[in-house]
Amino acid sequence: MATSVLIYDGDCGVCTKLSRFVTTGVRRTAGDFAVSAYQDADLDALGLTAEQCDEALQWVSSTGRVSSAQDAVARVLLAGRAPFKPLGAVILVPGINALAGLVYRWVALNRHRLPGGTPACSLPAAQRPS
Repeated sequence: MATSVLIYDGDCGVCTKLSRFVTTGVRRTAGDFAVSAYQDADLDALGLTAEQCDEALQWVSSTGRVSSAQDAVARVLLAGRAPFKPLGAVILVPGINALAGLVYRWVALNRHRLPGGTPACSLPAAQRPS
């Protein structure tokens, strides 16, 4: 793989809004890393399943290493603009990483209640309208 890629749930309004922020605010240039909804990605080539992508954000490095959930968030921040890099490093610190995991799981379970969330965000992928 030539470049790293961030894979998010394109059916989720919150995930889609945050992916736009990543592409316009966190990423320096389009060449830094790709951003794609899992519904549009070649998951087999990335070594991912739809179930993994439905469960959590995924980061696949240029070497093929997969990071999920809060670790994926940290990797995105580390690959982004300078102001975001320290936050990415902090998220990976043991202890803080465990706390970040709790926060990530809470957000994932409640994304349909957050600004930009839709009722579809609370449904399993197989039951969503798209």
